[in-house]
Amino acid sequence: MKSAVENRPAHIVKGNIFDALGFSASEASALKIKAEILSAIIEYVRAEGYTQAQLVDILDEYQPCVSNLLKGRIAQVSIEKLLRYADRLHLRTSIAVRPSEAKARRTTSDRKSVV
Repeated sequence: MKSAVENRPAHIVKGNIFDALGFSASEASALKIKAEILSAIIEYVRAEGYTQAQLVDILDEYQPCVSNLLKGRIAQVSIEKLLRYADRLHLRTSIAVRPSEAKARRTTSDRKSVV
């Protein structure tokens, strides 16, 4: 049996995991959005108890695509398609766009210095 020390994570990531994996900021943002939409879809599908056959009809998609979706294999699925799936499941979506924290702090301090 492994001790608690052996089970301790070697690296803890704060913020966007995709940034830590070396993706560019835009790639990391897109992957994070895809992951959040997928997570919401899967959670809803499980809560409602939909079968793959039902999802094929609801999403108007082929069975292998539905299977890949439910297994989290969305590398080739666009954000637009995930949003379409969410819409067909009657899920409401929203995206927030705001300055990054570092940029916001710099802009705020720049404004304070201009008098």
